[in-house]
Amino acid sequence: MSHDHHHDHAHGHSHGFGHHHHMPDPANHGRAFALAIGLNTLFVAIEFIYGFIAHSTALMADAGHNLSDVLGLVLAWGAAMLARSAPKGRYTYGLRGSSILAALGNGLLLMIACGAIALEAVQRFLEPAPVQGMTVSIVAAIGVAINGFSAWLFMAGSKGDLNLRGAYLHMAADAALSLGVVISGLVIMSTGWTWIDPAVSLAIVLVIVLGTWSLLRESVQLSMAAVPPGVDAGAVRDYLGRQPGVKEVHDLHIWAMSTTENALTAHVVMPGGYPGDRVLDEMVAKLRSDFAIHHCTLQVEEGTTHHGCALSGHDHDDHDHGDHQHAHAH
Repeated sequence: MSHDHHHDHAHGHSHGFGHHHHMPDPANHGRAFALAIGLNTLFVAIEFIYGFIAHSTALMADAGHNLSDVLGLVLAWGAAMLARSAPKGRYTYGLRGSSILAALGNGLLLMIACGAIALEAVQRFLEPAPVQGMTVSIVAAIGVAINGFSAWLFMAGSKGDLNLRGAYLHMAADAALSLGVVISGLVIMSTGWTWIDPAVSLAIVLVIVLGTWSLLRESVQLSMAAVPPGVDAGAVRDYLGRQPGVKEVHDLHIWAMSTTENALTAHVVMPGGYPGDRVLDEMVAKLRSDFAIHHCTLQVEEGTTHHGCALSGHDHDDHDHGDHQHAHAH
């Protein structure tokens, strides 16, 4: 029995989520995170104090929601910094996965905040309270400006990074909520219709839930090692299968290492044997440029023995290992 192992290491990283291949490193948004956290922490204090003075439960509830968003921003920033850590010890991928956990945490925080606001709105319907419309509108208008500016800071990065999208949605949702409070305050001032306040709150909650659902769904999928959105697993399999000398592709797995980097492992059956480093380098480069897959591990097999995927329930043939050639690309 002979064993012949060939190792090929091709180094190269690009950043992209889904089909966006060159999005900025989320850690580069450190200034945006610091500014947004500072502004929103200050606004939470102001909003709560004036909500207490104006007897506005809407303002105080909004302050509580904003506080959850500050925590969400801290979570997202911390994850963005952790994602830069180099592989060490048991964490052979570094701490890149923390950005997926932060996106999931942000989605859950938003849903919990929406539940609290909806509950408050229903209670306001049942027990209408006099509201100082002018104070409410002015404070909420400041909130629109601060949250709108904070959302703008994350807008560009949100298109290519689920973690930044969580931060962006938090701020955009806050801006919408504050705008609703401004409008309800003005209407209450001119008409005295106190039911407008909870009605607007419920409408905004519905908008936030609809916007957050995709963030929550995608972050759960990524945390379960699903194929990232924008990566077509079928197209990747077809590409590998079309390469010269490749008879079959099996054990293909594609998952997200973080909200900006994807990984792949696959077995390619090449009866002619190991094709050489250059051929595998070209395959890896193509996977990176065309499919946004940044870390590839390809195992080349000659097909002389049966290899079933351990996850599919078929056991590997342990009687004859044959000749295995491995190619790793990082």
